[in-house]
Amino acid sequence: MSGQAGNPPLGNQGGSSAEYFVISVAAQLAGMHAQTLRTYDRLGLVTPHRTSGGGRRYSNRDVELLREVQRLSQDEGVNLAGIKRIIELTNQVEALQQRVAELTEEVDHLRSSYRPDLTPPQRSTALVVWQPRNKRR
Repeated sequence: MSGQAGNPPLGNQGGSSAEYFVISVAAQLAGMHAQTLRTYDRLGLVTPHRTSGGGRRYSNRDVELLREVQRLSQDEGVNLAGIKRIIELTNQVEALQQRVAELTEEVDHLRSSYRPDLTPPQRSTALVVWQPRNKRR
């Protein structure tokens, strides 16, 4: 469905391409009617960029997402609510994978800069038992 091995991610989080298409061109590239793109936008399945005048502009990533929505709907029989949930979960997974990569990089950096002479002293394993004072009578 999506991932690192050649397929574009499902999410609609920016994208690196600077090429944008008007709705009619994006619809043609995705093999859909422009009204379908408007419906998908209204439902939150694919959210294109907007011009200052409100016109929709679709990136290459948006067009790929439109194709994936169509595939899931037509070939897999997934309804639009299910497709929206798949997109949401895919976006969450991608965000978590990015965060894991950031944390892994940070841990690697910390490990590479580890200095034993700066480590805190060993903590005592002694057990301290608290007993209340005798009450005066």
